[in-house]
Amino acid sequence: MRTISFVLLILLLTCQVWPHHASAQVLHRRPVTKMVKHPETLPSESGDFHLGSEPIPDRWQIKPPPYSVNQPGHLYDPYNQNILKGDYPILGQNTFLILTGTSETVIEAKKLPIPSGASAAGAGRFNFFGNGNLLEVNQRFKPTFQLYHGNTAFKPRDWELRITPVFNLNALNSRQRGVVNVNVQNGTSRFQFDIALQEAFAEYHLVNVSPYYDFISIRGGIQPFTSDFRGFIFSDTNLGGRIFGNLSNNRYQWNLAAFDMLEKSTNSELNTFARRDQEVLIANLYAQDFFGLLGWTNQFSVHWNHDQGSTHYDINGVLTRPAPIGAAVPHRIDAVYLGWTSDGKIGRVNINHALYFALGEDNLNLIAQRRTKINGTMFALELSYDRDWYRLKSSFLYASGDSKPQNGTATGFDSILDLQKFAGSENSFFNHQAIRLLGVNLVQKNSLLPSLRSSKIEGQSNFVNPGLWLYSVGSDLELRPDLRAFVNVNYLRFDNTASLQLLLNQGNIRKDIGVDYSLGLQYRPWLNNNVIVNLSQAVFQPLGGFRDILTSNVLYSTTMNVVVTF
Repeated sequence: MRTISFVLLILLLTCQVWPHHASAQVLHRRPVTKMVKHPETLPSESGDFHLGSEPIPDRWQIKPPPYSVNQPGHLYDPYNQNILKGDYPILGQNTFLILTGTSETVIEAKKLPIPSGASAAGAGRFNFFGNGNLLEVNQRFKPTFQLYHGNTAFKPRDWELRITPVFNLNALNSRQRGVVNVNVQNGTSRFQFDIALQEAFAEYHLVNVSPYYDFISIRGGIQPFTSDFRGFIFSDTNLGGRIFGNLSNNRYQWNLAAFDMLEKSTNSELNTFARRDQEVLIANLYAQDFFGLLGWTNQFSVHWNHDQGSTHYDINGVLTRPAPIGAAVPHRIDAVYLGWTSDGKIGRVNINHALYFALGEDNLNLIAQRRTKINGTMFALELSYDRDWYRLKSSFLYASGDSKPQNGTATGFDSILDLQKFAGSENSFFNHQAIRLLGVNLVQKNSLLPSLRSSKIEGQSNFVNPGLWLYSVGSDLELRPDLRAFVNVNYLRFDNTASLQLLLNQGNIRKDIGVDYSLGLQYRPWLNNNVIVNLSQAVFQPLGGFRDILTSNVLYSTTMNVVVTF
C-alpha cells in the first residue's frame, strides 16, 4: 500500500512540474519560420554568396566571431589566417599554396683520427696521425613551394606540385693537409657555395578504392623516401617514380618506388643533375594492428640495388668509385634485400625491430679481388618503456661480418643509402662521424655499419666487411615542456676482423671497438617547431680493435644544430 501511494505521489509531482519545464524550453527556442528564398540570399552570377547582407567570395573567408583567439592574419604571420599557408585558396575554391622557409645551421667541432700524410701542416709533426681537430659549418636555406588541389579535410589531394631549391654554404677548417682536398697545396681550410634542386615532383590522385577514401596515387620527380621506420636500408631524396596507396580503411599502406639515382655533391651532400648509373627498386607493405595486437605496425619490404659500376672522383679530387683499394677496377653490384620491420606497442612496452637478408652478387669485390656471392644479415631491436616524464630504452644491433673474405661468399652486411635513427642517432659519435681508414671509411656518416666503402653518398656498397655487434642503453627525458634530453651509452664490437686483417695486411686485430657516450638536448623556446635548437656532445673511448687499426686517443664531437622554420 505504501509503494502504491509513493508511485502516485511521484506521478502527481511530475504532472505539476513537467508543463513548466517544457514551457521554459519553448521560450528559449528560436522561432521556426518558413524558409523563403530572397533575392539577396541567392548566389550571384559571379559565384559569390551572401551571409546576411555581406557578400562572401568563398566559404574559406567567412569571418569568425571577434574573439581574442580569432586574430586577423598577415603574410608574415604563420599562425593565423594566411594565404601563403594554405588557410584559404589561392585559386578558385580548392587550390591552395603553402610556402615554407627553412634555415638550418650546423656548427660542429670534432676530433678524428686523421693520418698526417706526406705534408704535415706544422713543423715537427712526424707521427702517423696528425692533429685531428676539425671545425665544420654548414648552412642551408630551403624555400619550399607547395601547390595542391582538393578538399583535403575529407579525402586525399587531387594533385600536388612541390619544388624545394636549397642554397648551401659549407666551410671546413682542419689542422692537417690533405683533408679538405687531395692536393696538399690547397691548404687546411675550404669554403664552398652550392645550389641544388632538392625536391621537384608532381603527385596525382588516380582513384579511390573504397567509400572510406582508400586511394591510389602516383608521384614522379625528385622526392624524399624512407623505406622503413628507422632508415636502415634506404633514406634519401632522389629522382624517381612512386605509386602508393592504402587499403581497408587505412589499415594497410603500400609503396612501389623506382629511383634513377643522381650524383651527390661531396661537401654539401645535395643532389646534382648528373646520373650515377645506379637504379633502386623498392616495394613495401605496412600492416597496422598486426596479429590483432593493437598499436603494433609491421612492414614487409623488398629492395633491389643495381649499381652498374663506373669511375668517379669527388669534388675534392678523391677517387670514390671504384674504391681506391686493390686493383680499383669498376665493378657491378646487384643486391636484393628481404626485410621485416615493426614499430609500435605491445602492452606497455614500445617495440621497434628490423630483420634484413641481403642476397645477390658483386662481380669483382675489391677486397676479395674476385666475384662474390652476397649473403649478409642484419637484425636490430629496440625496447622502451614510458613512465611519467621519461622513456627508458635498450637497443641491440647485429650486422654480419665476413669471416673468410677470399672464399667467394661475401657474408658482411651493407645498406644502399641509409640514415639510421637508432641507438643515439646523430648524437652518437660512431653513428654520426665518418672515420677514414686506408682509402675507405671504417664507418660512414650517419650510419652504424662498418662497411669499408669509400663513401656512403658517392661510393658503392661493400659486403666484405667486419660487421658489428652493438649494445645500447639510454633514456629520453622530458625535462620541461620546451626542453628534452637524450642520453645514450653504446658498446660496439666487430663481428669478425678477417676483412680488416686482409685490407690492412695486419694480423691479430681484436674485436672490441669502443664505448660511445652521448648527450643530446633539444630546446623549443616557443613550444612549437618554428625554432628548434639541438645541442649534442659525444665522447668515444677506443678499445682493443680500434686501437689496433687507428688510435688509442679519446675522440669527441660537439654539435649545435639550429632550425628556424616559417
